[in-house]
Amino acid sequence: MFIVLKTVLTGIGATLVMDVWSGCQKHFLRIPPLNYALVGRWILSLPGGKFYHHTINSTPRMRGELMTGWVFHYLTGIVFAFIPLLLKGAVWFSEPSLSAGLLAGVVTLFAPFMILQPALGFGIAASRTPRPWLARLLSLLTHMAYGFGLYVAAFAIAE
Repeated sequence: MFIVLKTVLTGIGATLVMDVWSGCQKHFLRIPPLNYALVGRWILSLPGGKFYHHTINSTPRMRGELMTGWVFHYLTGIVFAFIPLLLKGAVWFSEPSLSAGLLAGVVTLFAPFMILQPALGFGIAASRTPRPWLARLLSLLTHMAYGFGLYVAAFAIAE
């Protein structure tokens, strides 16, 4: 059970690092990060049977979408924090490695490229966005920041 708590803490820490990166991206590069209200709108549309949106921007706003999106974002970060544990086993928490963290960050790109972006109407790997390669690069950098955050958080709680 202790390993689950460590993984949860690592996931929260890594997601925080990811959010700091997104804030820097917004402030220094003037590129807005993902609006988690859109993710919340998608989540809140699921019980009504709507998985795919032509574009999520054309779907009417829903009450609680911003909070839902942020909660989902952190829950996803926690779930993805199990990836380096699966890659390295329990040794991950006594000997965290940057390579395992970054590899986990790259592996997590599957979710936005193949699930979230198509579901929001942005196409596979953002293919229906105005600048798909920029969107892909930003997703990669954001998920690498998450992977770096996995390493930093695991290192911070290492035994």
